[in-house]
Amino acid sequence: MKEEITERLNALRDAMRQADVAAIIIPQTDPHQSEYLADHWQVRRHFSGFTGSAGSLVVTADKALLWTDSRYFIQAAAQLDGTGIKLMKDGLPDTPDIISYLTGALPSGATVGIDGWLFSTDAVATIDAALTDKGLRLRTDFDPVDALWTDRPALPQTSIFIHDIKYAGRSAADKIADILAKANADAVFVSALDEIAWTLNIRSRDVQCNPVATAYLYISRDGSTLLTDPAKVAPETADYLKANGVGLAPYSAVGDFIASLPAGAKVLVEPAKTSQAVATALGERMTKGTSPIAMFKACKNDTQISGTRSAMERDGVAMVKALMEIERMMQTGEKLTEMGIAALLTRLRSEGELYFDDSFDTIAGFRDHGAIVHYSATPDTDATLSPDGLLLIDSGAQYLDGTTDITRTISLGNPTDLQRHDFTLVMKGHIALASMVFPAGTTGHQLDAIARQFLWKEGLSYLHGTGHGVGHFLNVHEGPQSVRLNYVPTPLTPGMITSNEPGLYREGIHGIRCENLVLTIPAMTTEFGEFLRFETLTLCPFDLSLFDLSLMSDSEIEWVNAYHATVRNRLTPMLTPRQAQWLADKTAPLKR
Repeated sequence: MKEEITERLNALRDAMRQADVAAIIIPQTDPHQSEYLADHWQVRRHFSGFTGSAGSLVVTADKALLWTDSRYFIQAAAQLDGTGIKLMKDGLPDTPDIISYLTGALPSGATVGIDGWLFSTDAVATIDAALTDKGLRLRTDFDPVDALWTDRPALPQTSIFIHDIKYAGRSAADKIADILAKANADAVFVSALDEIAWTLNIRSRDVQCNPVATAYLYISRDGSTLLTDPAKVAPETADYLKANGVGLAPYSAVGDFIASLPAGAKVLVEPAKTSQAVATALGERMTKGTSPIAMFKACKNDTQISGTRSAMERDGVAMVKALMEIERMMQTGEKLTEMGIAALLTRLRSEGELYFDDSFDTIAGFRDHGAIVHYSATPDTDATLSPDGLLLIDSGAQYLDGTTDITRTISLGNPTDLQRHDFTLVMKGHIALASMVFPAGTTGHQLDAIARQFLWKEGLSYLHGTGHGVGHFLNVHEGPQSVRLNYVPTPLTPGMITSNEPGLYREGIHGIRCENLVLTIPAMTTEFGEFLRFETLTLCPFDLSLFDLSLMSDSEIEWVNAYHATVRNRLTPMLTPRQAQWLADKTAPLKR
């Protein structure tokens, strides 16, 4: 594989020389600015061999460099070894960003090439300004990939189906009316796949673990149009769309479709989610602004919230069964590997009602593999578990009535003082965030330190965010809210589902992460205004053996006991007597 990467980079450099392009930037995205990609758009992976979900490759005449964030430092170092590609650890003080690097490395007058379909119009404006300031040029139509990637996978062809209103809670026609009422424009052009799926109450299997369809959506008061491959739309789905005021046009004809729009139309696009190629085609018709869809989608309605609570119960049952099986196999000495954990979880979840798919590839990291934040076991790295050490399991599922995402760190036997100490610090942060009451208008940025405070007191930390938004039978990562160190202006609003997942990673030793999903709900209204709090949705016990009670306050112990009582009460009716007894043992009250 390393030799293949070298050959691909050499062929890419040949294409660059022929086009007089001094450097190319290849991002990890698609024309819809997606995080998770269909195989057709895995261009960066093809040319670098790095499989992480975030990062960009830069290739010049004599160098290749890959920028990625802290989740992937360890993984990227291993996968890039021997390729000649240098790892650039994004976010560290001594790592320049891509544009700073290029402006320092390229001679004046040099051209940087990008594919304008893969960069948002916001990103292109920023890059172009920075390059121009240093005497460099930006070319936005440089795309040699099809000619070089001869066995490139085709665009996905899975069928589109209707997400029943009994799960979605609101009709597509009502959503479209709400969007237009809020848009302050004649029309809205939507590129984000999850926003299209939510708006129209449609789903597909175009992207692994993300039930979205490859499409664009044009919404207007004169009628709306879904641009997708017509072969993906069955007659009954086309009839459903027509009944909601939505016609069809080919995905491949997006350029011609945009060109046919009225010259005086005022079309709203969100510049961070719209490719430069689309923006160029819209021209003067484009009005940049914040699309209302993200907030509508993030604030779940009562039907979605009820469905998510039900999905959490079925997911909790699957987790109980999985944890019981892991414990049994450790006791009997049967072989179980990290990849076996993933297969076990998928099988048990798929046995539950309304299961559709996993919500992401399971992360099962044993011992030091747990310190690789987004570790994904391969046949070469697939560790065999033994009855000692920590096992970190981050997994989730797509159900028709909700999306789940849970992380548990468990001891497979004989937890050490360091393991218990680290786990308890992480849990103290988790409990602190879960227990917060905060005024309406508070952002995740303002709450992030709450989850880190106990680690910080000992000079410890983690580099990933503490929380991300979660969709409803949609992407497991969604915005616009988050809980993280860097500022994101979106306030936490009632109806939002967000993860609570502080962690601690000691490279070469162990990794710990404790994750539940929480729902923002009203707490109280006083003379000082409206206050909000979190309802914990996830239902699965934490490992009692890993708590160091000497580090915990009485209120923290009470929180764990109350949470475990909720887990026990909600799941027990769905379990066999043997499973219920296991759960009772694993949720027994903590006592000093």
